[in-house]
Amino acid sequence: MSIATTTARRTVERTEVATGKSKERSPGSIAFLVALWFSLFFGVMVLIVLIVDTAINGAPRFDTELITNYASRVSPETTGFRAGILGTIFLMGFTALFAVPLGIAAAVYLEEFADNEKWYNRVIEVNLQNLAAVPAIVYGLLAVATMALMGFSETGTVLGGSLALALLILPVVIITTREALRSVPREIRDGSLALGATTWQTTWRNTLPAAIPGIATGTILGLSRAIGEAAPLVVVGLAGSLRFDPEGLMSQITALPMQIYSLTSQSQEDFRVAASAAIIVLLVLVLGLNALAIIIRNKFQRSW
Repeated sequence: MSIATTTARRTVERTEVATGKSKERSPGSIAFLVALWFSLFFGVMVLIVLIVDTAINGAPRFDTELITNYASRVSPETTGFRAGILGTIFLMGFTALFAVPLGIAAAVYLEEFADNEKWYNRVIEVNLQNLAAVPAIVYGLLAVATMALMGFSETGTVLGGSLALALLILPVVIITTREALRSVPREIRDGSLALGATTWQTTWRNTLPAAIPGIATGTILGLSRAIGEAAPLVVVGLAGSLRFDPEGLMSQITALPMQIYSLTSQSQEDFRVAASAAIIVLLVLVLGLNALAIIIRNKFQRSW
């Protein structure tokens, strides 16, 4: 066999391995492939069964009263989630206000301006990777400590809940923004710098606009994660149910995850039915945010 033929065969083998299109049909590879497909099938089927079961249980409460009524202990058959839905909207708005600008600014600094040889930048890098895996309840404790240091003694407010959720998604926003910035070709930066622009002008006028699809997608996915979190909200003292709408940053609020958690612990069946319906409402909100992220990515994504 010639050297050229051997080289060509090795090149094909490397390409097949890299693209996952290897034609190997050994018993071990087939068993591994079957295990992978079974794992995927099993996970998806369990998810579908849970969603369908929850939807069937909550079907009797798919009405306007579920959205327009406040929580009621007296008449569980008409209890609603108006305060929880509005509270969730308030939380998401202020969470985005707190986390997104800070996260994008931190990512831009670390990716475009920071000197990786400095020890404190390396410490920040390591901590960012670790913070992304910290349990959600820890961010609730951190939010309580931060509010205490700032002199706020009230619990269960929009500020406390938004601060906890902002701390929760901040590492996600930073990491996804950095990945979006890295996807911008280096030639764009070099061309701008070669024309006399400063590093800041290059970042502001070229790099950031080109990275907007990835930044928006990562931010929305981070918010969709935060919208379903209950653990940090429990720690900051959000109520399980309220009968008034939130009015501002220091207003007492509840949220859909908190109301669902509260109702699932009730013994009356009507409350459990309402909780199942609220789970579907929350799931629709999460899927809506994920769909928005996909639309933004597909609409504004560029090929370099």
